[in-house]
Amino acid sequence: MTGPLDILIVGGGIAGCSAAIALANRGHRIRLVEKQAVWKFQSSGIFVYANGLVSLEELGLLDGILAAGFAIPGGRNAYYDHTGKPIVETVYPTAAEGRIPAILGIKRAELHRVMAGRVADLGIPMRLGTTVTALSEVSDKTTATFSDGTTSTHDLVIAADGVNSSMRQMIGVTKKPRYTGFGVWRSVHPRPVDLRVKVMMMGPGKRFGIMPISDDKLYTFGTLAEPKGKHFPHEDWPDLMRAKFAEFKGPATPYLEELSHGSEILFTAVQEVVLPLPWHRGRVVLIGDAAHASTPFMGQGGAMAMQDALVLADAIDRNPGLEEALTAFGQARLPVCQFVQDVSRAVGDAGAREHAGQLDARDAELRLTAQTNVDQFYERLADLTDSSDLHQ
Repeated sequence: MTGPLDILIVGGGIAGCSAAIALANRGHRIRLVEKQAVWKFQSSGIFVYANGLVSLEELGLLDGILAAGFAIPGGRNAYYDHTGKPIVETVYPTAAEGRIPAILGIKRAELHRVMAGRVADLGIPMRLGTTVTALSEVSDKTTATFSDGTTSTHDLVIAADGVNSSMRQMIGVTKKPRYTGFGVWRSVHPRPVDLRVKVMMMGPGKRFGIMPISDDKLYTFGTLAEPKGKHFPHEDWPDLMRAKFAEFKGPATPYLEELSHGSEILFTAVQEVVLPLPWHRGRVVLIGDAAHASTPFMGQGGAMAMQDALVLADAIDRNPGLEEALTAFGQARLPVCQFVQDVSRAVGDAGAREHAGQLDARDAELRLTAQTNVDQFYERLADLTDSSDLHQ
């Protein structure tokens, strides 16, 4: 497309910040709105695998992210059963001939701090405590009405407002998020200096993981089936998390034991968004979790959002009109995001169906297939990403 576009981005999370940075780097005029009155983000941690770190490098954020997080030496993932008995160890792939680490853990708030710093450095206007209440399209522009009654007109509106996107409904996409049947419990703890691997513990129908996220912090994450609509009072979270994962011993024991009302704990009911194309209506396009929220079992949600931003920026640069660009974006991203969703869902569902009598057979199969499964997943992910590369 010729000339810079005037672009409104709704949502200041990973997808929104990544899109703001990617598009501003290409000379477009960006305005960002975020519904939070104070720009802060749910804490705990997040994995960023090598494919996501490649995107962070392209966004110009990698050095800051590496400084704020913890890159696992050798990309090692150690599997244990719920009693603490070792099962097998796998290694995740690096990128750029080993220059980019295989996996990094980082506190979510730190990831957002680095992204927000770059947004500020680029001079991108940011309005907090603001939502879009209406959209109207006239000719080749879209006008947004904001919660304070003001309006602004743009060439493109990017809806990056997450799994429960109000923008998705506003543009007439009626499909709603699907509750997956899983809950995720997370907590943050001091990191012992000798913990330098990702730990994945395999229980009967449950998982419990431990991941360094900085030089002095780690986070734990536990997944299990939870009833739909179940509410857990915040003050009960420490006791509930400890009880729900009480069968996990060994590496998990000290972190479960130290949970208290002063602990940093987060519970999330996992929802999934599976949308057919197109992901746009007129001059409004959905990205990130608003378009394709996934279950967490492959740790790819953040990476998919970052890649969305970069592919969208490329599509805009490489197509003669906005309709062509938005169509090309969706066609490039759907196969990649769908693959991640399908594999993640299958992994979660398989784990939830396990019972105590299957664990020995499961562990034996893990010893035989775990590394092959890792290799095949990332090879297929790379193939799909390469085949959808708009530079080709």
